[in-house]
Amino acid sequence: MNDNFENMNLECKSEVPYGLPRDVVFCKKCVMSNQRPSSTVEFTNKNQKKEVINFDAEGICSACRYHDMKWETIDWEKRQSALEHLLDRHRSKDGTYDVVVPGSGGKDSVYVADVLKRKYGMHPLTVTWPPHLYTDIGLRNFQEWLKSGFGNITYNPNGLLHRYLTREAFLNLLHVFQPFIIGQKQVGPKTALKYGIKLVMYGESQGEAGSNLAETERPTMDPKYYSLPSGQVSNVRLGSRTVSELLESGFNKGDLDFYMPAVREEIISSGVEVHHMGFYENWVSQDKFYYAVENCGFKPNPQRTEGTFSKSTSLDDKLDGFHFYTTLIKFGIGRATYEASQEIRHKHITREEAVALVHRYDDEFPSQYFQEFLDYISINEEEFWNTIEKFRSPHLWRMENKTWELRYRVE
Repeated sequence: MNDNFENMNLECKSEVPYGLPRDVVFCKKCVMSNQRPSSTVEFTNKNQKKEVINFDAEGICSACRYHDMKWETIDWEKRQSALEHLLDRHRSKDGTYDVVVPGSGGKDSVYVADVLKRKYGMHPLTVTWPPHLYTDIGLRNFQEWLKSGFGNITYNPNGLLHRYLTREAFLNLLHVFQPFIIGQKQVGPKTALKYGIKLVMYGESQGEAGSNLAETERPTMDPKYYSLPSGQVSNVRLGSRTVSELLESGFNKGDLDFYMPAVREEIISSGVEVHHMGFYENWVSQDKFYYAVENCGFKPNPQRTEGTFSKSTSLDDKLDGFHFYTTLIKFGIGRATYEASQEIRHKHITREEAVALVHRYDDEFPSQYFQEFLDYISINEEEFWNTIEKFRSPHLWRMENKTWELRYRVE
């Protein structure tokens, strides 16, 4: 760690980056804090002010309130009927592909594709925006998924450009997953447009983890996440770089097309619908894991995932751990906090157990793939830590005995 930050403790109290709340508050039901950002439109992201998770007057976060609705008030039979009606409208009579299911072979996408095929008689075309660097278990699960009976289109972008954008996103936004998230959200709708398929089905919605509650009240993904009106293409930024800057750096429009959002007018005129399976059923991640194991040959990590307590979530990318480590630096929220909060909402652990897990694992550094990550984005260890310190949120961190500690821990 860099020792030049020992004197930050006094001056940092007035600095609150990203428009985050100055006072840190933890949900009284789960272990999430009010620093958690909501989903962002990634292709216009330039470290602007973040919208954050909402807390009500009783100190309960919007994600927990949504799960209260899931367990107590949502009519799941009615939503099941709505799903069946939706699929009846789109099901092909001749066996041609009738639904696009995006995924890289994780438990959620495996479940969605398989249940659409086995239970509902649909004909899914799976489509993959691959991880930056597949883990061994991630690649194995992806291959087993396809072996279980699915056609697949995998979009492999220009590797040099993808690494460059990941490097720029890390250095300028401390956001190593931006290129992946952009592709992940766009690959479904753009594939549907290309092949004349009218339905796209993702897994859980952003509302599950605490984005705007209004997003949980509709079955479809907000088009802002994957499309732009034709006249707003100039607003696109990748790794905080404009399209013009990227073209001037030697990349061409064909390579950049993989990252460009769909044209909103084309989405509307084509009739493409982008839905979340999680709207139609009481989505519990552990159930999807067991389903994928039993039906599609899915296997968990052989060891605990760094930064958390689980073995079955976000297994496929060697950069996963650095994505969550950077959220810890910027927002004080690590991987264990995200997963423990969901486990509370799914009624698998108590808050007391979750607090213990967060204290034990949340700030664990992802060392297993560190050198591969540095090589992938062409930086050295000193550059890595200098960038980390540049983005460390001073209202959340303080230096104690030459070691960084969070100012606030969930209790």
